[in-house]
Amino acid sequence: MSDSSTLREARLTLGKRLRSLRQEYGITARELAQRCGWHESKCSRIELGRSAPTPADIRAWTTTCEAEEQTDELLAMARGISGMYIEWRTMERAGLKRAQDSVLPLWEQTQRFKAYAHCMVPGPLQTEAYTRAVLSAIRDRREVPNDIDQAVQTRINKQKVLSTPGKQFAIVLEESVLHYRLGDDNLMVEQLSRLLEIVVLPTVSLGVIPRDAGRYDMWPVEDFWLFDDRQVHVELVSAFLTLKQTREVTQYTNAFAALDRHAVYGARAIALIATALAAFAK
Repeated sequence: MSDSSTLREARLTLGKRLRSLRQEYGITARELAQRCGWHESKCSRIELGRSAPTPADIRAWTTTCEAEEQTDELLAMARGISGMYIEWRTMERAGLKRAQDSVLPLWEQTQRFKAYAHCMVPGPLQTEAYTRAVLSAIRDRREVPNDIDQAVQTRINKQKVLSTPGKQFAIVLEESVLHYRLGDDNLMVEQLSRLLEIVVLPTVSLGVIPRDAGRYDMWPVEDFWLFDDRQVHVELVSAFLTLKQTREVTQYTNAFAALDRHAVYGARAIALIATALAAFAK
């Protein structure tokens, strides 16, 4: 489920569709390239998912193969692929607040949230100080505009969804999340105390996967969010990944179910959080 493999598979699926059109029309890749005025290697790169076709490429392909009725569908596929992988430098070039604002409509529309985290407390569960530490590190590492105060406030305001009637949150954390130090002891004590408050909210199901859990069938993966089991957001090192295709979303819903089976809840989860809190409170 890496960024590169997901994008490559999506491009390959589109390439197979275009190759099928060419083969049904009965011409070789070299002939298609000649008729479109392309270098002869361009068709093979597109069909093998190594290059992304432009809208003009797709229109030329379907016109040459006399399959104009499939143009709109193929263009929609291409738009979906180009929109699924957005580099952070593109998403954040107008600042972190704008990046935070961009997902608000989805959060407002979603009723059932599922989230998994292996290294960091998810945004809606963060204290203001923890959020500031996270966003400040992102600002410095990715050299984005300094609008930390506004970005922090936007993320804190988004936490209102936790108490919105009708919304439900199922969140699974690795125990390591409780121990990763993102600030001084006071910051971590405040954050872990916040988790102890959240664990009893009626809208939130918060589970923790113990560090000594047997992981032979499901090991830690990248942090992700599921929205009504219809869309997935994955935060990668280089980019923000959005997945909507049923097959890919199902992979993440299955992964969440497997991770959830390893998690503990209620008193056992509270005990793990309390133990981590006590270590920082010394």
